[in-house]
Amino acid sequence: MDALLLARIQFAVTVGFHFIFPPISIGLAWALVFAEWFGWKRDDAIWVSIGKLFGKLLAITFAVGVATGIVMEFQFGTNWAVYSKFVGDIFGAPLAAEGVFAFFLESGFLGLYLFGRGKVSKRLHWFSALMVAVGSTLSAFWIIVANSWQQTPAGFVVKNGRAELTSFYEAVFNPSTLPRYFHTVTAAIITGAFVVAGVAAYYLLRDPASEFGRKAMKLGVAIGLVASLLELMPFGHLHAQ
Repeated sequence: MDALLLARIQFAVTVGFHFIFPPISIGLAWALVFAEWFGWKRDDAIWVSIGKLFGKLLAITFAVGVATGIVMEFQFGTNWAVYSKFVGDIFGAPLAAEGVFAFFLESGFLGLYLFGRGKVSKRLHWFSALMVAVGSTLSAFWIIVANSWQQTPAGFVVKNGRAELTSFYEAVFNPSTLPRYFHTVTAAIITGAFVVAGVAAYYLLRDPASEFGRKAMKLGVAIGLVASLLELMPFGHLHAQ
């Protein structure tokens, strides 16, 4: 095997492992928005306990996703240095935007969500869960922008042996950005819903009368059903076209 094939294998393993975690994080974040809302508005201890459990799972998946994502970004420079030099001015912009506009929003409010329970108002605590979900979804947008630009590049010219940006808008909203984005985010919500339903199923197998399991299962199935319908039509159809 030559260096090129080894670089491809290494990068494929890194990306393949990394991509297990962001979809779960996005899906769990939106599931927690609903769970924490029910716990707050209904003053329901079961929903609060659901929020506590899946909040811990979100923290774990978020941490592993960040760690593997950092390795992946370093490999852009180590494995694909020539490519990174050629498209760096364009490809690097959405990655930087993801860090500035999305990651800091998500990580900052995640800390408030995880450690602020019982220390801040219930309204602020729920708002922090919402901002984690919004931040993770916004993060996905900028990553999809970077990926989609590689597939359907727009808003640039090749000058002096490098790709130079001519229109930030055209680069961001290149022909495949929105179809890929809606398709991917909906799939992530489905993934999170199945994680919730899977954990709920474990509780119900242990105790069919478990109120925790029943409510968590209803949450997972409801979110999963709505997201699955959206994934089928229109987003999956749009992406397939």
